[in-house]
Amino acid sequence: MEITGKIEENGEIGKTSSKINFEKYGIISECKLEKILSGIRNVKVALVGDLCLDVYWLADMRKSELSRETPHYPLPVVQERMSPGAAGNVVLNMASLEPEKVFVIGIIGKDWRGDILRALLAGKECVDTGGIVISSTRVTEAYCKPLRKGISDVVYEDPRIDFQNYQPPSSEEEEKVIYSLEQAAGKVDVICVCDQSMYGCITPVVRNKLIKLGEDGHRIIVDSRYRIGLFRNVVLKPNEVECWRAVYGKDSELEVSLEEQVSAAVALSVNNDAKVCVTLGARGCVCADGDKATYVPSFEVKPPIDICGAGDTFLSAFSLAVASGARVEAHEAASFANMAANISITKIGTTGTASSEEIRKRYREITMAAG
Repeated sequence: MEITGKIEENGEIGKTSSKINFEKYGIISECKLEKILSGIRNVKVALVGDLCLDVYWLADMRKSELSRETPHYPLPVVQERMSPGAAGNVVLNMASLEPEKVFVIGIIGKDWRGDILRALLAGKECVDTGGIVISSTRVTEAYCKPLRKGISDVVYEDPRIDFQNYQPPSSEEEEKVIYSLEQAAGKVDVICVCDQSMYGCITPVVRNKLIKLGEDGHRIIVDSRYRIGLFRNVVLKPNEVECWRAVYGKDSELEVSLEEQVSAAVALSVNNDAKVCVTLGARGCVCADGDKATYVPSFEVKPPIDICGAGDTFLSAFSLAVASGARVEAHEAASFANMAANISITKIGTTGTASSEEIRKRYREITMAAG
């Protein structure tokens, strides 16, 4: 597949002949930024996906004593921190931008992790947790990170402890998810899908329902770790690895150039009859609508940075921007989401969020630096 322009690493576009038309955009105008931010205050969004709990245990090894029962030193936990993860973190990111309402749809277990997770989500004023299904046969997925510190300031991370499901939800649980989807679809401006788990709530039946809702004209934005290539008639938001797998059926053995990533994004858009926004990490993102593509560079951030959760921030900001009227096929929603993710990676040691005021401040910094 040929493209009309060659994108160099410095972002310059050269002239060649092509079947794919693409343009390069930078930052949106201040007027458009304010229109998106003010519009978000009036939007309603449904978030359906895999809710989990992130747990952090910090152990101070200076307080550890040899166990009398075993030849081991226990981990004396001096600090415990919990926060919603996966789709739950997308909800937190949405809440930080203060939309009118976020309807949360997913499945959690009838356990202590589920109780904590639901309480953390319900604590946000704009969040409605009525669509969360509580299962007596599934666990609330959680990712627990034991951290150790000693005399120095260095913190060591032990192997993670995971709570996961290894069977799909029951048909009864599927029906409850679909019912919540149907109830929310008529109320919201956009449906955001966060399909992260191998055996999560986005089953083939639920996926087909989402595709049907997309065919019926509902705006649906999908982020799927394993199955992005199975969705049609929606907006797809994979990262570069997920996009490449969906198009070529395997990982790339070599580093993928921007030119090649544009081709992959266009191929995914054409193959799946869907608008596509592919995130490229520090390089920004590529949006494709059929054979037309838009490259939106990211903005420079000085270290230290922490990319954990940046994709969640991008997805939430992108979805809310689209709900407020920003266009997918142009650079509007992507540029806005780039700025939000640009903020979250500066928050070290946590899955950060970005508020409206933080985005305004970052916008001023970027435009001033550009002269």
